[in-house]
Amino acid sequence: MQDRLKELQIEALEKVAAAADLKELNDIRVSYLGKKGPITEVLKGMGKLSAEERPKMGALANEVRDAISGQMEGKQKELEEAAVQKQLAAEEMDVTLPGRPVKMGSHHPLTSIIEEIEDLFIGMGYTVEEGPEVEKDYYNFEALNLPKGHPARDMQDSFYITEETLLRTHTSPVQARTMEKHQGKGPVKIICPGKVYRRDNDDATHSHQFMQIEGLVVDENIRMSDLKGTLEVFAKKLFGEDREIRLRPSFFPFTEPSVEMDISCKICGGSGCSVCKGTGWIEILGAGMVHPNVLEMAGYDSKKYTGFAFGMGPERIAMLKYGVDDIRHFYTNDVRFLKQFSVEE
Repeated sequence: MQDRLKELQIEALEKVAAAADLKELNDIRVSYLGKKGPITEVLKGMGKLSAEERPKMGALANEVRDAISGQMEGKQKELEEAAVQKQLAAEEMDVTLPGRPVKMGSHHPLTSIIEEIEDLFIGMGYTVEEGPEVEKDYYNFEALNLPKGHPARDMQDSFYITEETLLRTHTSPVQARTMEKHQGKGPVKIICPGKVYRRDNDDATHSHQFMQIEGLVVDENIRMSDLKGTLEVFAKKLFGEDREIRLRPSFFPFTEPSVEMDISCKICGGSGCSVCKGTGWIEILGAGMVHPNVLEMAGYDSKKYTGFAFGMGPERIAMLKYGVDDIRHFYTNDVRFLKQFSVEE
């Protein structure tokens, strides 16, 4: 029995030394040290030994087990280290290679236009106000001198949610809410950018959802000349110092008198071309003096306070400034289109 244990030790150590991988090493462990291994089988015969021989044989069996286990632990560390080195060699990378460039995003052209207009008017002392896109009929129409049944409501075909709520058709409700908040006191000087919604068929120049920026000034002694001067500064800053403006009579229910503002065509310099349809002028926005009824409904004394308002579409301004011929380009998220407006650092 003693000789057999030593033979098993020598045999197991040789196999451990020759093991090529961790799986083979584990198979050897199970084969020699497992419950059904040859060492266990040898020890089953200890019952036939004398009482003096059993302790000696048990100590020898433990020595054999320890020798095999110790050899296996060393071999396992060796194989694990070899596996790590093999993996590192397979996954080796050249750290001197240049990295992949990270593509940077850029502002959407409409965002750039809106921020440019905001910065311009903030520099003129205006504040930026916002309001809900799901609006009450009162603020969207009635507070702006458009009572129920007024024919001018047909100018803005609306998305109604209930009889008294709708998706706002312009950002003018923000003006009405702001004036109401001031409770007929003090000056108001704001611009209101945001999304608006109308039941339009989408084509090259129309969209059911688009952006709008409106402005409002209310104070004592506000005159039409203040409106014209403000719009002239706006046009020259946005389109160039050589731009000229003209005001044409128009109609809006919430302003009286009302005007449309044109700017001289930058393509032909006012001589006439296909862009301006031979007139030398391009319509850019609507404006006018705030109607007394609108002031009164907001709590202002129309005999003491006057004001002016204007409204523009950032899409139209961007189309004119950048030469875009289809409003749908702004909403299709075509990267090829958007890349034209990216700024290289």
